[in-house]
Amino acid sequence: MNYLLSLFLFFPFLMFAQVDTFEQDSTEVQYILIEGDSIPREMIDLEEVMLLHKLNFDSKQDQRRYYILRRKTLKVYPYAKLAAERLDSLTTRIGSLESRRKQRKYAKIVQKYIEEEFSGELKKLTRTEGQILIKLIHRQTGKTTFELIKTLRSGWRAFWFNNTASLFDISLKREFDPENEKEDYLIEDILQRNFQSGLLKEQKSAVAFDFLELTNKWIKKEETTTNKNPKP
Repeated sequence: MNYLLSLFLFFPFLMFAQVDTFEQDSTEVQYILIEGDSIPREMIDLEEVMLLHKLNFDSKQDQRRYYILRRKTLKVYPYAKLAAERLDSLTTRIGSLESRRKQRKYAKIVQKYIEEEFSGELKKLTRTEGQILIKLIHRQTGKTTFELIKTLRSGWRAFWFNNTASLFDISLKREFDPENEKEDYLIEDILQRNFQSGLLKEQKSAVAFDFLELTNKWIKKEETTTNKNPKP
């Protein structure tokens, strides 16, 4: 299987490459000549591809839950990605400003722009979509929504927002934790599959974890649970 995978990954280059033998220091060396590239190469760099496991569900209910989670994740991920991009721009710009007054003024301008441009859409999110968004904001920025509000506004405003959100069972302090939360792992699984398909544009996670290790962990955990509780 690994041999076939390597063959398919390498196959596109076979159409545009040829192997020639050159003499170098009295030793014959094989080089690869790629069309459009005048520099002979001894090897070709291939893009790394993550092999994802086949999706298996214990029941129709689990399958339905996964695809509902997929729909909601695909809907809110672009907002989390945008939040990370805006935060990066904001941090860079503020770092170039000398006075605290100018920094606060610029931060308010950016916040007002984001609120006016996206508040209407964000208000349409359901409770579960809002909670997924809060998790993904932490994934993309490394900071909880509570921390971002506290940094950019004030501690009191962060407290107020969190209390308001709690009325809808949404915690602004919620972190993205795929190592310990099954739903968060499934969200990451959904993201990885859609990064590979090209449906979503990948943005590196600010939260450190090894997805392949997590996959092995959760699959083994499911197998153990299934063995302990066999279906009747």
